[in-house]
Amino acid sequence: MTAPLRFAAIGIDHRHIYGMAANLIAAGADFAGWWTQGHPNTEDGFVARFPDVPRAASAEDLLSDPTIGLIVLSGIPRDRAAWAVQAMAAGKDVLSDKPGCTTSAQLKTIRASVARTGRIWSVNFSERFEVPAATRAAELVAEGAIGRVIQTLGIGPHRLNRATRPDWFFDRAAYGGILTDIASHQIDQFLFFTGSTSAEVTLAQVANYANPDDPGLQDFGEIALKGDRGHGYIRVDWYTPDALPTWGDGRLTILGTEGYIELRKYVDIGHAGTDHLILVNGTRCERIDASDAGLPFFARLINDIRDRTETAMTQAHVFQVCDLALRAQSMAEGLGE
Repeated sequence: MTAPLRFAAIGIDHRHIYGMAANLIAAGADFAGWWTQGHPNTEDGFVARFPDVPRAASAEDLLSDPTIGLIVLSGIPRDRAAWAVQAMAAGKDVLSDKPGCTTSAQLKTIRASVARTGRIWSVNFSERFEVPAATRAAELVAEGAIGRVIQTLGIGPHRLNRATRPDWFFDRAAYGGILTDIASHQIDQFLFFTGSTSAEVTLAQVANYANPDDPGLQDFGEIALKGDRGHGYIRVDWYTPDALPTWGDGRLTILGTEGYIELRKYVDIGHAGTDHLILVNGTRCERIDASDAGLPFFARLINDIRDRTETAMTQAHVFQVCDLALRAQSMAEGLGE
């Protein structure tokens, strides 16, 4: 019998670490340990969820442990690239929270590290990988339920939750900008569902409309993309009202030549639960409960680490998502390439 994959976490500054760790465990991996700088405001929640996982004395203790095959990163975004390079140099594969990097220079360094070490550098695009409705949508698209996909419309509204946010959340250099950060989810979905392997950014804008006392925060962003196999439009923001019963009404519309799919991922007013999928084509017009569709990414990643394959997500796809997000951010801010 093959021994389970052992993984460790370095940095727990973003709550996405909860889902990343829990889904790896559910897929059969062992959580070997964790280390983080200081005591971020996520720590109490993390310890409550994983009380039996030991805190290492140092990150080096985890990186030097030959039984650990995967390092999971959810520290401050600007720090993740350096930790990824260090982990790959230590012979570990990497799963990073998004954004996996915050500058084009960091992405260049990561590319070189992957080429040099042969390790896997993956990014957890949770708005696809942790959403059962996205799994079901992928199955329907693969079956030809809406013909050829030609466009995605993705929105990623978020609640600001100001009282719980650390200082780095309001620091543009620390989080990388709203398009680098949040919009990477929607760029991933655009590339995946259209099947595009290359794309250009034709529109990119960012703004701060509602938080003038926090000049480092971008609370609105939008992108238009033209790919080799389709088009995409993306809108992200920090405007989710307090009355909504979840952190954001994330949606994705997938337009095909023979129909369309709409995902209302986390909430649909008037309907209980999550993972609402609406399918309309020549013979079907229905709402589907997709909450039982599963989350195959994590098991596939574990298999890829064992078999050195690319069934969860190709390395080229990860690089392309991050490159487009960084290009969009630069265009929006007038920084050039």
